[in-house]
Amino acid sequence: MILANARVMLPEGIRDGLEILVQNGVIAAVRERGRETDVVDLQGNYLVPGFIDLHVHGGNGRDAMEASEDAFREICDFHASGGTTSLLLTTVTAPIPDIVQTLRAIRAAQPALPQIAGAHVEGPFISRRRVGAQRAEFISDPLPALTEPILQFADVLKRMTLAPELPGALELVGELQQRGVSSSAGHSDAWEEEVRAAFERGLRSSTHTFNCMSSARRRGRDRIAGLLEFALSEPEMSCELIADGHHVTSTLMKMLYHAKGARGICLVTDATAGAGLSDGTIFQLGGRECVVSDGACLLADRSALAGGAARTIDLIKTMIEEVGVSLSDAVLMATENPARAIGLESRKGAIAVGADADLVVISPELKVRQTYLGGRKIFQCG
Repeated sequence: MILANARVMLPEGIRDGLEILVQNGVIAAVRERGRETDVVDLQGNYLVPGFIDLHVHGGNGRDAMEASEDAFREICDFHASGGTTSLLLTTVTAPIPDIVQTLRAIRAAQPALPQIAGAHVEGPFISRRRVGAQRAEFISDPLPALTEPILQFADVLKRMTLAPELPGALELVGELQQRGVSSSAGHSDAWEEEVRAAFERGLRSSTHTFNCMSSARRRGRDRIAGLLEFALSEPEMSCELIADGHHVTSTLMKMLYHAKGARGICLVTDATAGAGLSDGTIFQLGGRECVVSDGACLLADRSALAGGAARTIDLIKTMIEEVGVSLSDAVLMATENPARAIGLESRKGAIAVGADADLVVISPELKVRQTYLGGRKIFQCG
């Protein structure tokens, strides 16, 4: 397959007059436009790398905790419409056997659903002070008896969100590092020295930055940084951002962009089962009743947000329109950065020879026209 007549987003910038040769699901050549007539004409739209979402609980009424291939498939199909070609199915704070059941189902479904890049375990090793929409009754410290059943799935586990201040958290960060699993600080009330101790063990990410995390406060006579300020100030920390216009205001998004630069941010949807559903629809998140309201997902009592309702293309549009970043920078936050965060940069996140042919065709109006996974079309607009 040859893709032609597109504005191609390469690592060095956007180029016209190129064509992309795809063979056996891989990009075989990026070259000047030839004379071949048997091409896929992309009609002057942008061709960008497939988006990678590190934080997906669900979509279109389905939840990852259903632990079924059918649910996973519907979630993947919904996010493909937003340009996502790789995603981490994300668990919630729940009993350990339920989390293990989901991890087992993800492992079994991956061969049939290559869009699933792995799993992200969010909880139960989080702070009761920063619970958000998670269920506090299932929160626990990361004791070996609880972590070991999860670590048995290190082959599919790509990321774990935890609170670094909990007893046993530092040992868990080190264990995850040894097994090649990314650890991310989130739902945390940590002081800066507690985050730094985890950083020294291998922690390199913050989960949904600004949401459910500690910030600067007084301790005795001094004002001490929290997780937020540590993540903003440490160059090696990568920050998840839910740029949906609900979780974080444009001022905060601008602050994060100026603090971290385009290479320090990973756009994530944190999408729950309410994503893709109409306003007023009731759905479940970890056994809690939630509702879609004005394009956001909320607990039914509207006391807190309950994940996100957006797709990745919506986040990119928000970053461009409300923060003022370039299309290239916004796409970088949804491609190369998340690929690097979970060790997929050799195969995904860029249009380059030898990379997987995970590609998205987007219009100048930032609408997804086509999504390709390994050279196979998995979404077509209209």
